[in-house]
Amino acid sequence: MIVEWGLASLADACAAAGVSSPLLVASPRWDSLELTVEPVARWREVPTDRITEAVAAAGEADGVLAVGGGSAIDLGKAISAAAGLPLVSVPTTYAGAEWTTFFGVRDPQRRMRGGGGGAHPAAVVYEPELTLDLPPETTVGTAMNALAHCAEALYVRGHNPAADEHALTGARLVSDWLPRVVDFPHDKEARTELLRGACHGGAALAGSMLALAHAMAQAIGGQYGLPHGTLNGICLPPVLRFNAAFAPGAVARFGEAVGAPGDPAGRVEALGALAGPTRLRELGVPEADLPGLAESSAERSGNLANPKPATPSEIEQLLREVY
Repeated sequence: MIVEWGLASLADACAAAGVSSPLLVASPRWDSLELTVEPVARWREVPTDRITEAVAAAGEADGVLAVGGGSAIDLGKAISAAAGLPLVSVPTTYAGAEWTTFFGVRDPQRRMRGGGGGAHPAAVVYEPELTLDLPPETTVGTAMNALAHCAEALYVRGHNPAADEHALTGARLVSDWLPRVVDFPHDKEARTELLRGACHGGAALAGSMLALAHAMAQAIGGQYGLPHGTLNGICLPPVLRFNAAFAPGAVARFGEAVGAPGDPAGRVEALGALAGPTRLRELGVPEADLPGLAESSAERSGNLANPKPATPSEIEQLLREVY
């Protein structure tokens, strides 16, 4: 992956990725951003389930340039996969979607309508200035997604030394800098370091993939159109406690990285509580749906790659712990 810092480096990143005339995928908020690369076409409906039309909009393009959060980048990945075009991402949150070939397709109401893989991520340009006005709930929610990438990379069945190093570095940065960002949202140094943490978390994710907490968050978020990062912040603590019995060394390493060697789950809970909901009931998830959500979570690849795949009844208990 080509990684550059500063929006001024966008033209160089695109050139290195072989992109000169991209389709720009950006919501109206980011569509007017001044860029050093001129798009040949634009797609502004983010998110969207009109993938066929979005791919058609890329007819004259030699690449896809996605600017925004996870929804814009996932849409960019869906177009990239369908059209066989390289993707350059400019993330404006800490979600980490820019690092993987997999994507979810959501409709404008943010409900999951499908997904897949096969995208061609080629370059990422990080610009901390674009994160300065992120509201607290989005800041914390997407940072918790990054932190979950770090935690799960350490114990997922595909974990490896290179991804582990990214995971530990990312976990330290997110834990150290997120509280400061919440207190001083326009502190560029703090935003930069938090974005570096998200970058390392994304690299860890790309090198090892996902486990149980993500499986739970995906099942819940896809059904109700709820924010994926916030759900990871809610689901990760009970999963850490569950996995401590099956991957004690990995959970302990994560705890040391976040400065809470005796209680990593408690540290995650404290970070998630800095802004936004911390219980499923606060997000309007019906309690009667928990058994079905547990069944759906159990079938997902993240659970199957967990150190010990959880049964539906075990997942239901974890969901009840954070209900």
